[in-house]
Amino acid sequence: MSGHLQITDLTVDFGGFTAVKDLGLTINKGELRCLIGPNGAGKTTTLDLICGKTKPTRGSIKYDGKELASLEEYKIARAGVGRKFQIPSVFKQLTVYENLEVANCKNTGVFANLFRPGHSSHRDGLEKLAEFVGLADQLDLPAAYLSHGQTQWLEIALLLARDSELILLDEPTAGMTAQETHKTAEICNRLKGKHTIVVVEHDMGFVREICDVISVMHQGQLLAEGTADEISADPQVREVYLGSMGIGDA
Repeated sequence: MSGHLQITDLTVDFGGFTAVKDLGLTINKGELRCLIGPNGAGKTTTLDLICGKTKPTRGSIKYDGKELASLEEYKIARAGVGRKFQIPSVFKQLTVYENLEVANCKNTGVFANLFRPGHSSHRDGLEKLAEFVGLADQLDLPAAYLSHGQTQWLEIALLLARDSELILLDEPTAGMTAQETHKTAEICNRLKGKHTIVVVEHDMGFVREICDVISVMHQGQLLAEGTADEISADPQVREVYLGSMGIGDA
């Protein structure tokens, strides 16, 4: 079955070093897929390739049947692909509401359907979006005063305000407290089904809490794929990444 996101034979070389090699992934519409693996496995590079930050040496990246590999980064964003990097890129001097307003830019579509029911005003829609990520009480607070976790949630809200249907999250829980990590999992679980999400993550408890399917990468290639239980039991995955710990409960 053709997936919402179809990656075929994806390869990228950097001066003789192959960061991603012959990668194939099929991610269905509304699915939440976790990419895990040791440092240097090619996980973040894969996100770079999907969003257009890095161009592949060869291979195909099709999203809703449209080939992304040859498109410029801004055109990929316009096609509905949103990327959250490890370091948040919010406007620190603007309030939470102003950040959302800048990101929204009169977009319609998924955002309108999710957060502007009936005859709600534009502000009502942005307030509902802030409420969705737990920032309703911080609307008029400059983003510079948000906690680390709140800043991450604001950036997820900005992707939604831009009408991103395919959301790429690179280590979203890095540096978070256990409580913030759990809340991030709740946000992800409420998004999947409506959005297709690809998450690169090292926190295995978080992965178990959110994932539908896990893809394990090693040395730029796909090593294994399956549910959390299947991946935990895979001897190859244990050898190169998980060791004896498996994927712990959240």
